[in-house]
Amino acid sequence: MCIPKADGKQRPLGIPTVRDRVVQTAALLILEPIFEADFLPCSYGYRPGRRAQDALQAIGQALREGYTAIYDADLHGYFDTIPHDQLMACVERRVADRSVLRLLRQWLTAPVEERDEQTGGRPRVSRPTRGTPQGGVISPLLANLYLHWLDVRFHRREGPGTWAQARLVRYADDFVIVAKAITPRMTAWVEHTVEDWLGLTINWEKTRVISLTPESGASVDFLGYTFRYESDRFGRQRRYQTAVPSAKAVARQRAALRELISRRHRWVPIAVLIGAINRQLRGWSQYFSYGYPRRAHRRVNAFVIERLTTHLTRRSQRPCRPPAGMSWFAFLTGRLGLEVL
Repeated sequence: MCIPKADGKQRPLGIPTVRDRVVQTAALLILEPIFEADFLPCSYGYRPGRRAQDALQAIGQALREGYTAIYDADLHGYFDTIPHDQLMACVERRVADRSVLRLLRQWLTAPVEERDEQTGGRPRVSRPTRGTPQGGVISPLLANLYLHWLDVRFHRREGPGTWAQARLVRYADDFVIVAKAITPRMTAWVEHTVEDWLGLTINWEKTRVISLTPESGASVDFLGYTFRYESDRFGRQRRYQTAVPSAKAVARQRAALRELISRRHRWVPIAVLIGAINRQLRGWSQYFSYGYPRRAHRRVNAFVIERLTTHLTRRSQRPCRPPAGMSWFAFLTGRLGLEVL
């Protein structure tokens, strides 16, 4: 099966059967502790006991210590471009069981069926030579394993973690390098390691070098947060380093809420609708609790109140309105049980 990418191209989506999912889960339980013993502290994605907020805290700590030069990297289609032979070589360094290795190769090279829904015709079946199947239980571990060698090379004697005292913060395929200064030697090292040594592709349109200082006015987005310096709200001549939900993250939340509170859901009972909205808000607020999210939370709350007010007054045949003398906010949060951020 294939799903569209943002650029309109198709990406293979591997949906394991129940039998495959059980086997992949069993393999994950065995392989994860083996590779977890090798993974470095700079890696935060797809690891037990680690979360995105830990990576954000590492960046915030580095900024406070004066590491204000940031190399914000972006990999083009990472999960689709991992070379199978090199990935299996990484696995074979720690796993010698041939049956397990054969099973992993079968998952990586599972046939991909592509259909043209417009013209119809017979589907094209091919076996990939690169990438990990999207949706597979074992795929996150394998993808994390391959970039683990970027971590290793970064901290070796020939890497910028040693000769430049730089710090690497990586969450799956998203990573940033924070240092006192980003030199041409460092950018050349990243380009050679990622493209020549690992065989991946850097998206140069989204990769940039940023000087995140109070004077620069620059910002960097990472894992849905924006790191920047803001003026003191009391008017003092000071600027403070903050981390806030990014504009894209707020826009995605608004889009998700707009989908929930839409004309298509006018038939949904109010209690069920409010419950779905509360789950959406609760999950978003739990992730976006790091840093200073208050302003973003207020914008989301205002959007929900406005959208829900319009929705309830326009419900077909059964419009809903607050009692006389009660505001919409009190009615939604008190009577209907809406849980604002």
